[in-house]
Amino acid sequence: MTTFTRRQALAASAALPFAGAAATSVSAQGMTDKLGNTQPTFHRFAVGEMEVTALLGGTRTVEEPQGIFGMNVDEKTFAGASAQAFIPDDKVQFFFNPTVVNTGAELILFDTGFSGEGISGLLEQAGYSADAITHVVITHAHGDHIGGLTREDGSRTFANAAYLTGRVEFDTMSGTGNEGFDAKVAPLAEQMTFLEDGGAVASGVTAMAMFGHTPGHMGYMIESAGRQLVLTADLANHYVWSLGYPDWEVRFDRDKAAAAATRRNVLGMLAADKLPMLGYHMPFPGVGFVEPRADGFRYTPATYQFML
Repeated sequence: MTTFTRRQALAASAALPFAGAAATSVSAQGMTDKLGNTQPTFHRFAVGEMEVTALLGGTRTVEEPQGIFGMNVDEKTFAGASAQAFIPDDKVQFFFNPTVVNTGAELILFDTGFSGEGISGLLEQAGYSADAITHVVITHAHGDHIGGLTREDGSRTFANAAYLTGRVEFDTMSGTGNEGFDAKVAPLAEQMTFLEDGGAVASGVTAMAMFGHTPGHMGYMIESAGRQLVLTADLANHYVWSLGYPDWEVRFDRDKAAAAATRRNVLGMLAADKLPMLGYHMPFPGVGFVEPRADGFRYTPATYQFML
């Protein structure tokens, strides 16, 4: 038989009014009413003396993921890897994570999502405004990264910002007739600063060549007060089928062999140095660590490391 002390009994009695209120609330709402899944739209954490905010620019479900990932492996191999990771092999959830870095002197936005209106709304939810952004960095010129450079009326979203992107990316895309690039990026040519590997966006924010996904795809190292974070952009577009198996071909990679080699090099560095990463397409908020696994890697989402 269970016995209670006087203190336990008093605590249980004190909780009864709240239990009744909760029951009334559920009853009034109706047991069959579903409120739907919830998803935060921003996640903020510190890297040394800098503040990093991941924004959820969107998420969507796509069918038949092997038409995108693991194009060079058979269905059995793809299904086995998926089952081992506890994810289905017939659909995938995509995430899009633009990121704000507050250095204390600059407010830097890395990639802009799909639309000017969308990224402006996300910034406001996170406590910022488009006009407060001092620098806009484009990691590469795919539509889900450059779409927010302008609004529907064609006006620039970030009225007070300087613009930066990789020189190789800009030069490669210029003159190709790419509609998105010509509409969103090319008009900024005279305002654009072009970066090489190792180029500085600001103190503690350094460009890293991660070519392959696109010819001039760039990542960025964030360093402050002895802490580091690598923004990997589209180095790996899925935490299992791309990061976990870096040699698996990805439909969106322009040069598939170069992209695979870059994944191996960068992920190997992250694993060896135990550096955290933030990936544009990792499950939101996209922050985690990489460890070696057999002939590939394993992604471990961050928990409370940035709270300490």
